[in-house]
Amino acid sequence: MRRHKPLSNAQKRWIVGIGIFLFLFLSALICWFAGRPLIRFAKEPDRFRAWVDQQGIRAPGLFMGMVILQIIVAVIPGEPLEIAAGYAFGALEGTLLCVLGAFLGRLLVFLLVRRFGTMAVEVFFPLEKLQSLRFLQNERKLSFWVFFLFFLPGTPKDVLSYFVGLTKLPLRTWICISLVAPLPSIVTSTIGGNALGVGNYLFAVIVFAGTLVISAAGIAVYREICRKSRRTE
Repeated sequence: MRRHKPLSNAQKRWIVGIGIFLFLFLSALICWFAGRPLIRFAKEPDRFRAWVDQQGIRAPGLFMGMVILQIIVAVIPGEPLEIAAGYAFGALEGTLLCVLGAFLGRLLVFLLVRRFGTMAVEVFFPLEKLQSLRFLQNERKLSFWVFFLFFLPGTPKDVLSYFVGLTKLPLRTWICISLVAPLPSIVTSTIGGNALGVGNYLFAVIVFAGTLVISAAGIAVYREICRKSRRTE
């Protein structure tokens, strides 16, 4: 039986690079041909609710697939889907679907990055972004920082999901954090969407206005943390 020569490190890197390029290319196609129409669709609540009614029992599974896609292709915003979920499914079911879909998407991203390492992240995000998150290398406070950033409204959670895979955070801990920490951000969106769905427009405005203020504060805190991290390098 003929034996094949083992691949060299350069050949392995080449193969991994091609694989990541193909994944990026596929993601770009999905974002353009599926992501953009998806967000436009989610921004039309009445049409989205009619679509959900037409799908019957398939609707929850199809919607979770949309959320998973949005998480993997991190440039697609998630808020329109969360608002649409509250509008079409109600606050409770919409929240559950968003949480489960986001959890599965982030788990896939985590495992992808664990498999391919820095190369998988640098394909999507510049090296400067990695350097601004050096504080995640503090193993003693790693669980705290990851939970805090995913609990804090306004932080780029889908982008952060890619960077968490580069850390030494245990998979079990990541599962717990990704299920629990993003709840406040999701709940405010689905509750606001549900308020729109039942015609309680004043309450919806209050929820969205409050969310906007809290998210702005969260973004400011996140940027300050990144700025201090770069300063202490």
